[in-house]
Amino acid sequence: MSRRAKKAAPTPNTSRPTVTVCRGCCCGTPAKVPRLDHEAQLTDLRTQLSGVAMVRRTDCLDACERANVIVIQPSAEGRKAGGRPVWLGQVNDPDAAADITTWVRNGGPGLAEAPDTLDLYTFSPSRRVRHELED
Repeated sequence: MSRRAKKAAPTPNTSRPTVTVCRGCCCGTPAKVPRLDHEAQLTDLRTQLSGVAMVRRTDCLDACERANVIVIQPSAEGRKAGGRPVWLGQVNDPDAAADITTWVRNGGPGLAEAPDTLDLYTFSPSRRVRHELED
């Protein structure tokens, strides 16, 4: 995370995937990503994934150069099947958010193949950043 004080994140419900949406210093701001209704994107993810995944908002995932960042963490079953968190950057297109929704509804990491288009958004954050999200 950035140098800001850490807030205790809610414990994810591991029986279903967790979708963490960055909405802080860069992600989620019109100054960094204009022409996108950031709140509508978050609301749509929450609505479309209600009962399927936990969707949570976080202040900063410390990958500001890739705004907007979304991390898909597998369910316990998905993790047992080999699924690992998938980091997606520059999710600034409604079609990308729709692909995320479809993938997570189908099971997410470890249980369903991600749509090929999400390969365009996938990146590997630094080890420090990954560990801070998983703690």
